[in-house]
Amino acid sequence: MLKTKIQKAVAVMSIIAIASSTFAVTQIGTGSVVTDGAFDTAINWDDTFGGTANASGSITGIIVKAVVAPTLNMAISDKEIDLGTLDPGWTVASGTLDLEIGTNAASGVQISVKSGSGWLTNTANAAIQINNLTTDGNAESYVFKSALNAATDSGVTGFSATAALNTEVNDNATEHTVYSTNKPETTNGVNDVTFTVESAINYGTPAGNYQDTLTFTVLGNI
Repeated sequence: MLKTKIQKAVAVMSIIAIASSTFAVTQIGTGSVVTDGAFDTAINWDDTFGGTANASGSITGIIVKAVVAPTLNMAISDKEIDLGTLDPGWTVASGTLDLEIGTNAASGVQISVKSGSGWLTNTANAAIQINNLTTDGNAESYVFKSALNAATDSGVTGFSATAALNTEVNDNATEHTVYSTNKPETTNGVNDVTFTVESAINYGTPAGNYQDTLTFTVLGNI
């Protein structure tokens, strides 16, 4: 009886040994990336006892890349603003330009404008200026303004725009903010903002031709 039990135990151990040697995970190949050996991984043949044979392996970390080229466009409707003949009775004269912006800058744009001379300057005598400073004894006015046009050309969720410039200009260093946004917008011919220049003089303002040269700068915010 004892001999029979020992024989059965030996037989079971033999079957386990055969199963262990026959049914095992065996590497049959390698998964690799040609340009980088760091991705090498084993491809294994998995003989599961009582199941089916499977070969498998995984390569993780393959990257998909793309580039979207940046775009930034600014179109100004005309090359000059003509205020005409100023009325010395302090009647405000004005002129406008329209600006159209297009960009895919993630955080939108900012447009600024800077006066070249800091005021309207007499073309025959640069010491004579039209502004709100009273060092010459004349109280006058030279103003930059901006306002959003009714339509918007951005369909990006959360898009917002601001244009609320209204300031006296009396230096040639300040970058006055004309327009700013927080998201991309399309160049489609729909003007985004109207820029306005206003001026008023009094009876002490010397006769002559006056001029200023403006610089508009657009900045895309990434």
